[in-house]
Amino acid sequence: MTELSSRAESAAATIDIAEFFADPEFAAATISPDGTRIAYLAPRFGRTNVWVRAIDDEHEDAVCVTRDARRGIKTYHWTDDPRWLLYQQDIDGNEDWHLYRVDLTAPDEPAVDLTPLPPGSRVIGIEPVTADPGAVYVWMNRRPMYIDLFRIDLATGETTPHLERPEPTDTSLVDRRGKAAFFVSQAEDGTHEIYAIDPETGDKRLLRRLGGSEHPLGVIPAVVTPDGQGLLVGAYQDCDDLRLVRIDRETGRETVVAAVEEHSLCTVGLIPGLPASLFRSARTGEVIAARFVGDRPVIEVLDPHFAQVYAVLSTLSEGVLSELSSDESERRWVATFVGDREPGVTWFYDHDTGESRLLFRAHPRLDSANLAPMTAVHFPARDGLPLPAFLTLPVGAPEKPPLVLLVHGGPWFHDWWTYNSTVQFLANRGYAVLQVNFRGSSGYGKRHITSAIGEFAGKMQNDLLDAVDWAVAQGHADPERVGIAGGSYGGYAALLGITVTPDRFAAAVDYVGISDLANFMRTLPAFLRPSMINNWYRYVGDPEDPAQEAEMLARSPITMVDRIRTPLLVAQGANDVRVVQEESDNIVASLRARGVPVEYLVAADEGHGFDNPENQIQLHRAIERLFAEHLGGRDTGDPT
Repeated sequence: MTELSSRAESAAATIDIAEFFADPEFAAATISPDGTRIAYLAPRFGRTNVWVRAIDDEHEDAVCVTRDARRGIKTYHWTDDPRWLLYQQDIDGNEDWHLYRVDLTAPDEPAVDLTPLPPGSRVIGIEPVTADPGAVYVWMNRRPMYIDLFRIDLATGETTPHLERPEPTDTSLVDRRGKAAFFVSQAEDGTHEIYAIDPETGDKRLLRRLGGSEHPLGVIPAVVTPDGQGLLVGAYQDCDDLRLVRIDRETGRETVVAAVEEHSLCTVGLIPGLPASLFRSARTGEVIAARFVGDRPVIEVLDPHFAQVYAVLSTLSEGVLSELSSDESERRWVATFVGDREPGVTWFYDHDTGESRLLFRAHPRLDSANLAPMTAVHFPARDGLPLPAFLTLPVGAPEKPPLVLLVHGGPWFHDWWTYNSTVQFLANRGYAVLQVNFRGSSGYGKRHITSAIGEFAGKMQNDLLDAVDWAVAQGHADPERVGIAGGSYGGYAALLGITVTPDRFAAAVDYVGISDLANFMRTLPAFLRPSMINNWYRYVGDPEDPAQEAEMLARSPITMVDRIRTPLLVAQGANDVRVVQEESDNIVASLRARGVPVEYLVAADEGHGFDNPENQIQLHRAIERLFAEHLGGRDTGDPT
C-alpha cells in the first residue's frame, strides 16, 4: 500500500500547538576543532542560547555560555582559539546582525559586540580564513552601500578594512590566506563576469561569463578551492541542471566536480539555519559532499575518506544529512539528519573506534506515529511545464479532505522533502497540504526558474491553481474546502488567490506578504538594490519606469482589493525590512473600510517572519480557528 492510499489508518492523536512551535530542545550541534567539546542550541531564559559541554558529557553537565533573553540565537561559530566562541544576533528581527564574542573561560561575563555598527548596517557573513590565527574575517556594510571584508582581532576587537568593493555589485573572493583570488562583477545587462586576480599585480583577467536571469540571486555557490587555484561555482553549462563546476584560475578550464543527472545542485544553504548545500572538510577545506534537489534530497559524496564516514553515518538515520561537522583530524563527527516525520536527530561518530551514539532529538516529545508522511508528486502545468510538488495527507485522512495550498516564499526558493512544523500542524488538524514548486522556484533547472520572467500574477499563479485542480481530480481534496496560505512571496500569492480568483479559496492566510510590488521594491534596503537587476527588475519590472510601474500595479493585490470577500488572516512583523508593515497595513485598512472581516496580527518584536515561539503559537492558533471555521478541520479550542 502506498503512502498516498493509506487512508484506512485511524486519525492521529491531537498534538498541542506548543509541541509544534516551541523552540527545539536541542539544535545546531557542532564539534570543536580540537574534538573535545560540543556546542549546540538549547532553551534558557525563555530563548535558544548556546551551550557547550565536553564530548562525553550529558546536557546536565553543559554550560550555557550566552545570556540572550530577548531573542533566540540561531547562528554561532567556533574559532581557532579555544577560549573564544562567536555568535550573531539582531534586534527583534530587524536583520541588523552583529557579531558577538563569548569568553568560554568566563561564560558569565557579558558578550562583547565585535561589530558595533550603526542602524542599517549588518554582518553579512564570516570568511573561513585559516592562515591568520587569532583573527576572524567578516563581511559587513559599514559603508552602507558596500559589503566589504574586515579583519577583526578576536582578543582585542580591533577592526581593520581588508578588502573594499569598488562597486556595490562587485566582490573579491579570497583564499584561505585571505588573499583575493577571484573577482566577480555584474555587467549592465546582468551577466555575471568571473575574473582571475593576479597575485603579484592585482590585475584581473576574464575567465567566464554566466547568464544573469538563470542566477537571480547571484552565482551560488562561489567558493575558492583551498589551494587558491580554482573557483567552485554553480553553473548550468550545456544542460538544464545546475552542476558544481571548478573554474581553473590559470587556464579558465571548467571541470565538473559534482553532477547528478536530472537533478540540480541545491542552493538554499546560502541561508543560515537551512540544510548545507556543500559540506567541507575541517582538515583540508575541500568540498567533500554536495546536496542536490530531488523527490528526496540527494547527498553526492566527493571525497574517498568521507565516503567511508558517510557509509556509516547514513545507517544511523532514515533522514537526510542536514548538518555536519568534524574535528580537524576528521576522526570525530557530529551529524544531524532530518526526515519528513523527524524534526532532527543528531549523532556522534568516532571513525577510529567505530563508536556511534545518539546525542539528542530536536523535539523528543513528538511521536512520529502521529505525524504524516510527505510524498513527492508530479503533474504538468496547463502549458505543459512539469511541476514538482509535495503532498502531505493527514493520518487516517477521509476521502477528499480539506486542502491547504501552502506557498513558499522567495520566489527563488523551493520546498523539499523534510520536516515542516506548519505542514505537520495542518495535517494533524485534518488537512491535506500541497506544496508546489511553481515556475520560478530554484532547484529544478534553468528552464523552470526562467519560465517565471514576466509571470508574476500570470503563469506562476496558474501553476498554483493547476496544482489544486490536480489534487481535486486525484481525490486528494474537497473542491469546496480549499484554503491558501503563504509567507513573503507566498503571502503575495495568497492575496492573488483571493483577488484574481475570489471564488477559488474558502479562506486565506497572508504572512508577511507583498501587496504592492512597486512599493515593496522601493522600500527594500538600499544596499540590496544594485543586486536586484537579475531578480526583481528582470522578473517583475522597474518601479521607476512609469509603464513598468503601471504593469506592476496591475499585478498587485492592493489594486484588486475590492474583490476580496474571502475570510482572511494577515500576520506581520513590525520590524520587517524586506516586506515593510505598510504592505499589510494597506490591505487591512482597505478591507476594514469596506466592512470586510479580516484578522490582523502584528508582532512588535518580529521581522520578516516570526521567530519567537509565543508568536508562532499565536499565529498558528489563529490559523487553526480560521481554517476550522471555513474549511472544517479540527479546532482544539486551545486558548493560547
